[in-house]
Amino acid sequence: MLSDIPLDDLKVLELGQLIAGPYCGQVLADFGADVIKIEPPGKGDAMRQWGELDSNGDPLWWNVIGRNKKSLTLDLRQPKGQEILRELASQADILIENFRPGTMEKWGLDYETLSANNPGLIMVRVTGFGQDGPYASRAGFASVCEAMGGLRYLSGYPDRPPVRVGVSLGDTLAGLHGALGAMMALHQRQRSGRGQVVDSAIFESVLAMMECLIPEYARTGKVRERSGSFLPRIAPSNAYPGRDGHDVVIGANQDTVFRRLCEAMGQPALADHPDYATHRARGDNQQAIDDAIAAWTLQHDAQSIVDRLAQAGVPAGLVYRAPEMLEDPHFKARKAIIEMPDRHGKPLPMQNVFPRLSQTPGRVQHVGPALSEHTETILSDWLGLSDSAIAELRQADVI
Repeated sequence: MLSDIPLDDLKVLELGQLIAGPYCGQVLADFGADVIKIEPPGKGDAMRQWGELDSNGDPLWWNVIGRNKKSLTLDLRQPKGQEILRELASQADILIENFRPGTMEKWGLDYETLSANNPGLIMVRVTGFGQDGPYASRAGFASVCEAMGGLRYLSGYPDRPPVRVGVSLGDTLAGLHGALGAMMALHQRQRSGRGQVVDSAIFESVLAMMECLIPEYARTGKVRERSGSFLPRIAPSNAYPGRDGHDVVIGANQDTVFRRLCEAMGQPALADHPDYATHRARGDNQQAIDDAIAAWTLQHDAQSIVDRLAQAGVPAGLVYRAPEMLEDPHFKARKAIIEMPDRHGKPLPMQNVFPRLSQTPGRVQHVGPALSEHTETILSDWLGLSDSAIAELRQADVI
């Protein structure tokens, strides 16, 4: 009988901390993989301390990035901890790590060593700059790698310094690419019987999202610049002010959609005006058309604009914050946000698993675990260690 969750036959070890590697582990855990989060004894992953505090004084972020995982504490700097990791890795399908290149090699946990005992092992290595090249040994936080990957230069307004996106996008992109690479490597393992290394660098994960930025410059000499709330020569597609002070994002840059927008605005002749009738013409006259749309939106409340344009088949939406997401009927109907009990039993809203699978969807089974919550169980179940052997490891601060 097939399982109702796709990855529940996979054993995954997650080493490292912060966001990029752990997000890769979160994606796999969301779809059923048995993800063992290996953390330093006593302090655990730094993500346990990040984010706003709830009424109990507990940081909230760990509940999401640690969800569906099990926590095992293990000191990888000690030879005994390294020995235990090698034994665990001999049974694992995937190992995720996001240490600086060379760290795993220094500990005797390099891929060659681990795969000697487990040829099918897949190692996902998430770093700022990758496993080779002149920058490989540099520390690489998402902010720096987003800048080098091209995202930071394009973010913001042309008359001001670049800004960052309000989330650690480079980290999550690298984690997501790492999870995607692991799935590709698993597919190849079905053919060859052998695992391989997935090298997911943050700067390249960002670079991969840069559309045609490189070819544009190579062929035309044009450097894409910051443009604020719109994309150059893609019009109309911008945020427009409602009379109630709320903005509406409208995307009507396709010819047929632009015509529907003009009709909804009560100005159908605009669609046939030579300055606006084609994609390139609208790009050449971007400011003029944005001014015309803004003059119309300022006569109406933002929600009424969205409702009217939805009826007309024109993409439009309000600029949401968390409160609007929690109240939106579409979010509720699709269960895009779910409630899970935290470790105190109190309901905690969080984003649901994505993407959606029609037959074997992922699901959130529990929030991030307490530090070392599963150490004894894992060492007993995976390695067959006795209670006394586990007690000796704890006494020696190995776990």
